[in-house]
Amino acid sequence: MTAASRARFAELVRSDPVDVGLACLLVGCESEPDLDLDASLAVLDTLAATARPLVSRLGPAEGLRVALGERAGFAGSAADYDDVRSSLLHEVLRRGRGLPILLSVVWCEVAARLDLVAVPLGLPGHVLVCVGDPLDEHVVVDPFHGGRLAEAPSEPVLQPVDLLLRLLTNVRALTARHARSLETARTQLWATELSLLLPHHPVGLRRERGELLVRLGDHAGGARELEEYASLVDPIDDTEAEVARRHARSARARLN
Repeated sequence: MTAASRARFAELVRSDPVDVGLACLLVGCESEPDLDLDASLAVLDTLAATARPLVSRLGPAEGLRVALGERAGFAGSAADYDDVRSSLLHEVLRRGRGLPILLSVVWCEVAARLDLVAVPLGLPGHVLVCVGDPLDEHVVVDPFHGGRLAEAPSEPVLQPVDLLLRLLTNVRALTARHARSLETARTQLWATELSLLLPHHPVGLRRERGELLVRLGDHAGGARELEEYASLVDPIDDTEAEVARRHARSARARLN
């Protein structure tokens, strides 16, 4: 992602309302810097155009299920959890495969283009979509399983910034399970840095960024980040702060 793209992402996630689809595509610029955003947005437009007559004839939930799940083939499988492409919206649009959270984005973005109400519901380890007003008449579907009907959960609507943080956390968790390499560290780093651009995020991401910078050879930058993290947590956890400072000193020692 270029500096301009990151600046656009930072501005976007602080807007109201947040354009979740575009924000997810900007995340994809990290893995594909020359990504054609307009082309990916056009795919969503085409999906909506295809779904429109089906929605008119079958109703919102069933029309979207036929258009997205049955005809376009959007769904997921266990294997998708080990593939970082499943967390990148442009790749999900290309492949029709993805994690529940990205498939829910596809459903909600297509619904929005049809002036339908559809919102993601965040469950532990899964995301569903509520088609219709969550406080009134609605249907809950599971995009990961092609849009089949699901039981309405008690979990609240997944808000845009929380959705983006959860998406980036998925990327960080996935790469952490992979064998250690410079490539996985770079992926973890961009996911961490984008998370830090969100209006709210765990303070521990500052420590993670510092450690990743050190792993990637930026000892001075990593040390500074670890020291800043230590100053933030010192008032509430001086032991954690001292550990971070010790790691910072170790990083600076490598500069000699």
